[in-house]
Amino acid sequence: MDREWRDAALVRAMPGVFVLIWSTGFVVARYGMPHAPPMSFLAWRYALSVAAFAVWIALSRPSWPRERAQWGHLAVTGVLMHAGYLGGVWAAVKAGIPAGTVALIVGLQPLLTALWVSYSGAEHRVRPRQWAGLLLGLAGLALVVGRKFGLGEVTPVNFALSLLALAAITAGTLYQKRFVAPCDVRTANTVQLLAAFAVTAPLALLETEPVVPHPELIGAMAWSVLALTLGGSSLLYLLIQRGAATRVTSLMYLVPPCTAVLAWWLFDEALGPVVLAGIALTAVGVALVVRQPLPPSSPTSKETLT
Repeated sequence: MDREWRDAALVRAMPGVFVLIWSTGFVVARYGMPHAPPMSFLAWRYALSVAAFAVWIALSRPSWPRERAQWGHLAVTGVLMHAGYLGGVWAAVKAGIPAGTVALIVGLQPLLTALWVSYSGAEHRVRPRQWAGLLLGLAGLALVVGRKFGLGEVTPVNFALSLLALAAITAGTLYQKRFVAPCDVRTANTVQLLAAFAVTAPLALLETEPVVPHPELIGAMAWSVLALTLGGSSLLYLLIQRGAATRVTSLMYLVPPCTAVLAWWLFDEALGPVVLAGIALTAVGVALVVRQPLPPSSPTSKETLT
């Protein structure tokens, strides 16, 4: 009984821990990018993460996916949720977008995912409350991004890269939930990271900027591998597979304000009334979209994803 209680408490705590870890990813990108080009950094991150998972797998000997199709599905999610999402975010930060702004853009992911789930469900209907949330979310985003465009901090290039990251994480989450069967998180992440490395490494060879082993870069790499990849990505995979994704979406709109505060504290990114109002509008919009109309235990309720 005690073990069951501890396991249940761990599952309940996982969404909050995941959001806290996830919020640091945008700050780490800003921290490490002055010393390396984005694809080279990510290629090293994936390679070191695979090595760390290999040690973990050697010690614990978990099972690998048995069906060839599952290897393919895991590879697709790895390309989308690692190479596509992280590649877009890190390239956007390298191109000058503030960490808080890119966090706000990709923070629309649970909103888009919930709308897709509602539209593709049995009723094929998006509720008026969800349309209102979408409009609020877009209004908040326009408020912040419009101001950053005026200041020159957001450009067509880094904005497009941020949208690419948003599309990749949304598609990857939906794909994983539909096609990837439950399997061990360690072996699943290893397959995903190998696929991401196979896509990212050739792009890194095209970059001309050198990787400078600065202490800030080393710290960013260590946090990226140990906390974000081994911790954050593993938690996201477990939450999606365990059906706790609703609790993640209920907290995901806290990521942009958390990131904005961290970026203001560490990098002195502007956090004025316009930015705060935009973040608040977007958070309310996402909350309206992902809020469950029925209790999760109801057989007619719908699960949303992140």
